[in-house]
Amino acid sequence: MARITASVYTSHVPAIGAAMDLGKTQEDYWKPLFAGYDFSRQWMKDHKPDVIFLVYNDHATAFSLDLIPTFAIGTAAEYQPADEGWGPRPVPKVIGHPELASHIAQSVIQQDFDLTIVNKMDVDHGLTVPLSLMCGEQHPQTGAWPCPVIPFAVNVVQYPVPSGRRCFQLGQAIRRAVESYDEDLNVHIWGTGGMSHQLQGARAGLINREWDNAWLDQLINDPAACSEVPHIDYVREAGSEGIELVMWLIARGAMADVAGGPAPKVAHRFYHVPASNTAVGHLILEN
Repeated sequence: MARITASVYTSHVPAIGAAMDLGKTQEDYWKPLFAGYDFSRQWMKDHKPDVIFLVYNDHATAFSLDLIPTFAIGTAAEYQPADEGWGPRPVPKVIGHPELASHIAQSVIQQDFDLTIVNKMDVDHGLTVPLSLMCGEQHPQTGAWPCPVIPFAVNVVQYPVPSGRRCFQLGQAIRRAVESYDEDLNVHIWGTGGMSHQLQGARAGLINREWDNAWLDQLINDPAACSEVPHIDYVREAGSEGIELVMWLIARGAMADVAGGPAPKVAHRFYHVPASNTAVGHLILEN
């Protein structure tokens, strides 16, 4: 059967993608951030998955205020990088895994989660920046991402957004879905977005290092309690966009210990501020 062997968590700041695309990774401002992913790039080579299930949020490219799915799974064969207003990122197209994606959709919907099925969409920095951070620069014509990717978009942009508890439960349903797939596949599940940041209003630029790291501790050691953190805590402590962290709970819910297995191994943990106006958190857990 297929199995989830690891979960990866990372912020997906658009300026990180721009720094990579414009050759600025070794500038004084950016160098400490990218150094935090040196381990991760080697880890990806040493633990190459067959499929990545990548949880992210769309930034008004595939969806808009006209149509806001709470949970949307990509079932297409491929996805083009989105034009977010200044042209698409110069990265390869994303190859999908329609068979596994369709199986997960079938299984998860039968477990009473209502998913939106997306057979055609472009993917923005929310998905491509984590791939670049973990896999390194890839030429759009001659390069390729290391494996197929299943995009899973979560609405954390327009209220109402799903609760941490619901996301955590969804991760458990995704794990059951993957394990019921009758093919020997090594699957990684990634939770992206966050950490503390606010893009507008009187608190624009908010960074809460202490809260971010305490939340990471709880995510690792007591994910069930972490899933009960209410929305108001994220907004008050981590800023209006800190609510993106609920997406990490989907990936955490898919880990074996949540279903009674052993605690995951923390392969890597990294935290850095600032990156543009965002706190960058990163974590790799191995089952």
